[in-house]
Amino acid sequence: MKPRAIILHAAGINRDIDAERALELAGADAAIVHVNDLKARRGLLAEGQILVVPGGFSYADALGAGRLFALDIASYFREEVSDFVAAGKPVIGICNGFQTLVKSGILPGVGFFPEDGEERWATLTDNLERRFECRWVTMRIEKSPCVWTKGLEEPIACPIAHGEGRFLTKDEAHLEALRAAGLVALTYAMPDGSPALGRYPDNPNGSAADIAGICNPVGNVLGLMPHPEDNIFSGAGAKAYRGGRRGGGLDLFANGVRYATQL
Repeated sequence: MKPRAIILHAAGINRDIDAERALELAGADAAIVHVNDLKARRGLLAEGQILVVPGGFSYADALGAGRLFALDIASYFREEVSDFVAAGKPVIGICNGFQTLVKSGILPGVGFFPEDGEERWATLTDNLERRFECRWVTMRIEKSPCVWTKGLEEPIACPIAHGEGRFLTKDEAHLEALRAAGLVALTYAMPDGSPALGRYPDNPNGSAADIAGICNPVGNVLGLMPHPEDNIFSGAGAKAYRGGRRGGGLDLFANGVRYATQL
């Protein structure tokens, strides 16, 4: 039985079809669902085994990348999404979707830094170079509890397309706590997979500690800025940019689907 993957759609999102294709290739029964349909049918989200918040310019990025989509989730779907996460079901937010997960408080997760309570202490803000970056990058797989990256070792090459992708925490203590807990799942790297060490253009946005993606403490929720759904095909003569394996992004989705089938 194929696990059902729900891919959220809102005005401005343009990577939902790419995510749908990746999930179907990975073995899921994927469906794009508009947020208005979720509002109309409160039990719809619970019918899924995988949740995807895809990339794109949700609500035209008004008021900042992912902010209005995050308000939608916090206002209308907080209980449903919280139950989905608490049930251990895999969730992935890509680019604008990553921003949405962070700004709605789903990542890194409420209570991770207890003295903060529900205060949000991480964000994704303007790229350090103050310009839109649209090109290929390389990501390293870091040791973490993330179910989406479990068992993966080879660096993943995939595109980025964002102007607000710089991951920051409120201070160094919060960053170190995040790293010490192993919640940094993916980091930017040089084409050969060695650490970017904060250098541009290998770190395309100036993210602290080269962070490209983080997970929650349980590991079922992953957010990342690059687009693995845009490097899912392989074949004779095909080669990804920056030296990465062609089709390597599909491994992330295969892990998510595999995990969902075991729930």
